[in-house]
Amino acid sequence: MSATAQALVRLGAAHRRLSSAPNSVRCGRLVRVNGLILEVEGLPLEIDQRALIRTSDGRTIEACCVSFNHGVTYLMALDADNAVGPGELVYPAGTPSDTGGRFELMERQRALPIGHSLLGRIVDGFGRPLDDLPVELSAIPGLGSGRLNPLRRAQIFQPLDVGVRAINGLLTVGRGQRVGIFAGTGVGKSVLLGMLARRCEADVVVVGLIGERGREVREFCEDILGAETMKRSVVVVATADSAPLARVRGAWFATDVATWFRDQGRNVVLIMDSLTRYAMAQREITLGLGEPPVARGYPPSVFQRLPELVERVGNSEDPGASVTAFYTVLLESDDSSDPVADTARGVLDGHIFLSRELAEAGHYPAIDVERSISRVMPKVADADQIERARQVKRLFGRYMRSRDLVAMGAYSPGSDPELDTALRVWPGISAYLQQGPAEAIDLSMALSQLSMLGNDIAGRG
Repeated sequence: MSATAQALVRLGAAHRRLSSAPNSVRCGRLVRVNGLILEVEGLPLEIDQRALIRTSDGRTIEACCVSFNHGVTYLMALDADNAVGPGELVYPAGTPSDTGGRFELMERQRALPIGHSLLGRIVDGFGRPLDDLPVELSAIPGLGSGRLNPLRRAQIFQPLDVGVRAINGLLTVGRGQRVGIFAGTGVGKSVLLGMLARRCEADVVVVGLIGERGREVREFCEDILGAETMKRSVVVVATADSAPLARVRGAWFATDVATWFRDQGRNVVLIMDSLTRYAMAQREITLGLGEPPVARGYPPSVFQRLPELVERVGNSEDPGASVTAFYTVLLESDDSSDPVADTARGVLDGHIFLSRELAEAGHYPAIDVERSISRVMPKVADADQIERARQVKRLFGRYMRSRDLVAMGAYSPGSDPELDTALRVWPGISAYLQQGPAEAIDLSMALSQLSMLGNDIAGRG
């Protein structure tokens, strides 16, 4: 090759490099760290836009814009690693940065696009894989549908078989319903969630483990869900030691995954554990930004975010597709008047209370059927089932309120006919409400056994 040809090749290569180089590189500087909030000057960003902080020791910390004020942009780190120094350079994510004579794209681990290849995967709140499976980026990218017109939502008309007898018979859930599971600590909440995940009649199960202990993640995936259920499941994990922004994003990412599969015509079950941890993470963010607390340390925006998250799920326009959601709500000191619990009861379509008293007596699942309700049950159950369920709940409550009196011998049989009935049929009611973790009771069997229990109550043996 002649010298002229070689020069032309070099000129062509240089032209290509110059053409691909950015016209300018935007960057800002970290000027202050205020708790969890990183304050940056010289880099205007939009809310939720990503940024990358290059530290002096060569690390890259990914952050997200949560607010701005005049010339200051407020960021929050996506991960718990936020050890930074003053004056660190901050770049918008995905844009080139000068690394000393050359430009490189600033990016971290790539997220898995929302799509069918997510099935069987365990990811964090940003869609980044946590398992050791290969990263396949051939999935169909996209997000679940946003805010739906309430007049276009299909009505709930079909019951959902959840495989738990007490819920199938007395608290029947409809496809597209949003149900809260209200419980204190140590009353069998995780076991009940596992029963629901394994036994629910659903095409896809999306599990969001938000703010839970890291030890429980592998246990839940391997022991509670099991290999067979994992094949049709997507698990989104943001453990208690994750940054608050990661916990908040985990709840939203799990919701986006569930609504995406619903928009593909699937029946989806979303299980989120827990809604309270999401609210706590949102509280950490907003308090860091200076928003004043109004109820037990929760700022007003927390109670705005909860309905926004919950209203994303449910039925869409397609009557053959749905997202049925189960949200756990932690009751601090078993206090049902907790502001998060009170707000959740108002926006959900039903609630299941787990009783510590029943759990301590070895009654599992520890569902307090008297305090629990399914608001859509009248639309998905016939009148006979509703009447039998009402009788069982009434006698359950009558027995629980009077059992101490009976145990002390202070009650004379025959003085209260309803209590006499409750005492007579209590062994049958107790057996109906209890179920082993590995036991599956489908909807038809639960209704058949409820009918037999109703005959016993009526004295028709």
